[in-house]
Amino acid sequence: MPNLTVLLAPSDQKQPGGNPFAPDMFDYRTSGTFNYFDALNPERRALIDTLQNVINEYETDTLADIFGLEGAMLDEAIRVNTEIYDAPLMSALDRYSPGIMYAAMDFANLPTGAQRRLLENGIIISGLFGLLRPDDLIPNYQLGITDDVPELGKPVDYWRETISPVLNDYIEGRFVWDLLPEAHRNAWEDTRSYEARAVVHFEEKTGGAYEPVPSEEEDIQRGQFVNYVVRETAEEIEDLEEWEDHPDGFSLAKRASEYDDETRTWHVYMRR
Repeated sequence: MPNLTVLLAPSDQKQPGGNPFAPDMFDYRTSGTFNYFDALNPERRALIDTLQNVINEYETDTLADIFGLEGAMLDEAIRVNTEIYDAPLMSALDRYSPGIMYAAMDFANLPTGAQRRLLENGIIISGLFGLLRPDDLIPNYQLGITDDVPELGKPVDYWRETISPVLNDYIEGRFVWDLLPEAHRNAWEDTRSYEARAVVHFEEKTGGAYEPVPSEEEDIQRGQFVNYVVRETAEEIEDLEEWEDHPDGFSLAKRASEYDDETRTWHVYMRR
């Protein structure tokens, strides 16, 4: 089994629909195969129940502020959140497939072994579900990890105490590729149970100096990075030196990359 974990954020964009006959992810009688972190179900249900109560009790203007949406997009967010328990399901990977990062992973064209490595070794920190594997079956929904929900607060704070010990136990002794945005990383109280962690940064030269790429470009690069890691079973920084055919011309800046012994954390810079 590969000694790696890839930490990911979900996508704001989601594929609608799904299989209405898929096993119910909230039913304790069904197999955990399609709900790897099913021990989180009580907290998931409590969050969803609160969210649905807020939707029923608060005015449209308040809901618009919560979700940061308006018009037809707000109406759709209300609808999918109201129907969560009865909604058709699809894998998290497919649900998030319209997102820029997930599209850039190009999962469908990965070799079978690489697909399996992503499904088995990817962990998604979700505002609604806490932790997910990419093959967990989930309904459509709308809730960002920093959305401020009355009676609940922000999911980033709601989940921290619950998911941190679960995640720390899961990644113990493993090499962790950390591709999380800071907002999602803040939901995790890191006890450094891993062998090492690599926080990956993407930079390009602008006006004689290297600067972080724009957020949309960063999502593309994160997706392509995941594709490489699972395709090549990259379990250490040196494995990135062999990435000579990067589609957008990025390469490992080894001299700029830094390792902190105390936290066992790399800050890895990919530059072009």
